[in-house]
Amino acid sequence: MKKNKLSVLFKLYWVKIAIIAGLSSILLILILMIYFGSKSFLGMESFSKNQLMAQMSIYLVIFMLGGVVQAFIFAFVNMYFVAGGGFAKIGQERIKTAKVNVKWNEVIGMDQVKKEAWELVELLKDRRMLKAIGGKIIKGTMLVGPPGCGKTYLAKAIATEAGLPFLSAVGSEFVGIFIGVGSQRIRTLFKEARALADIEGGCIIFIDEIDSFARPRMADKGFGGGTMDHNATINQFLTELDGLRQKENNIVVIAATNVPEEELDPAIMRAGRFDRKLYVGRPNLKERKDLFEFYLSKIKADTAINTKILSQKALWFSPSDIENMVREAAIVALRNKRETVSMKDLSESYDRVIFGLRSNVQLSEKEKIWVAYHEAGHAIISYLTHPTDDVIKATIIPHRGSLGFVAHHPAEEINIHSKEYWLATIKVCLASYAAEQIKFGTTGSGVAGDFQTAMHCAHDMVWRFGMGRSGKIGDFYAFSNSSTSSFLSEEMKTTLNNDVQEILNSCLKEVTGILSEKRELLEYFAQELIKKEELEYDEIESIFNKFDLKPLSRGKI
Repeated sequence: MKKNKLSVLFKLYWVKIAIIAGLSSILLILILMIYFGSKSFLGMESFSKNQLMAQMSIYLVIFMLGGVVQAFIFAFVNMYFVAGGGFAKIGQERIKTAKVNVKWNEVIGMDQVKKEAWELVELLKDRRMLKAIGGKIIKGTMLVGPPGCGKTYLAKAIATEAGLPFLSAVGSEFVGIFIGVGSQRIRTLFKEARALADIEGGCIIFIDEIDSFARPRMADKGFGGGTMDHNATINQFLTELDGLRQKENNIVVIAATNVPEEELDPAIMRAGRFDRKLYVGRPNLKERKDLFEFYLSKIKADTAINTKILSQKALWFSPSDIENMVREAAIVALRNKRETVSMKDLSESYDRVIFGLRSNVQLSEKEKIWVAYHEAGHAIISYLTHPTDDVIKATIIPHRGSLGFVAHHPAEEINIHSKEYWLATIKVCLASYAAEQIKFGTTGSGVAGDFQTAMHCAHDMVWRFGMGRSGKIGDFYAFSNSSTSSFLSEEMKTTLNNDVQEILNSCLKEVTGILSEKRELLEYFAQELIKKEELEYDEIESIFNKFDLKPLSRGKI
């Protein structure tokens, strides 16, 4: 039930009101004293005036020293009892619903999470449903997931839909080295929330990056107040959370973190405090398509833009990555003096987000030819042999430490990788080595990174996944880097390493055979790269169509 605003504000700011009233009274007394004192002074004799002036100069010095002391005391009181316990104010700007104003239909890319969050909105709007069956409202909701996936955005949308004030804080604001600072800030935050709940009928507290202060408590090693303040802050936070259950004041705490919940203090995560945990992950294929359509609707974009292709290219992108990609495309279009954003602008912005800006490395003509055949080998083997990945781009323009690259990945997220996937990935890596050998009869230093990736894949296949030719099964890697490494005999290690080499050699043999058979395709693809420097998805498709070849990939864009 809402209370009188004046009584709540007096309860919240009584210290400030008392100080202001006291200072006003002192000021009024000083004005009266000056007025009556001046009248008396003017009526005195000359000798008495001189004597009084001498005394007043001494009193003035004493008064100034007293004023400095009082100012220091006032600052100290204001810092610790009024301003939230220290050197930063919590919730100094109350973000009301009108300022947040994040509509529910604007939260895109988390359909399943929104369904669970909507239950919280309904309970905040109408608690009678829950009370009718004797239940209690959820007091704590933890949002867990990677950065940029919309946790803060979702919290603001909940506040907007529920029509409640939104108090926002960041976990680092509660971290200090002086004992009591963090806990005082916690008390101030919840005090403001209770006051707003009394006035508005409820309040939402949002704490972003809660892991900054919510890590497990530690024993004090005696090296300062940091550890003690950390423990005291968590204890105060737990006390405030439990206090929300003692009185039905319609306050809900929503927290967000990027770290796994196991890394937070167990007392915070136990049932009865954060009762609901929502896992906000990266969007799937459909959600990425919706996100592109949403952000493209906010700018002048070409109607021919294919958001399906964009959503497939932007695999593993977060909503903030997609927003950044569209924003970057608008800048590219502006730089090229175009009024609308095209698919080409979005492709260039994609490259910037994934591969970084083009570097200032200048390749000689001989190096361009070398890199072109190197990348042509990657592209051809990926297109013809990879069971999941599509080739979406090939370039010989240097980007961020790379002289060229072939971009290939599946159209949708794949959570389980088969033996065929790992073998195909190794073949794609070794294709650069095979292409250079076929064309030039030797290889360059550029194959080092490809070898490293291929060896990692083959090593995991044998040592971790039981995919070696010898049939040895088990996660041997777990023993090779621990105190129990003696569990593995030298004979076993030799057998496993031989399996790794067998996989690499058999893959290289197959790749060399394919590229030798498709020598004409290798030459044509490389020459197209030399001529155009970059080949996009449609251009790559047309090259293979010219040779009447179809991709093995089942995730075709």
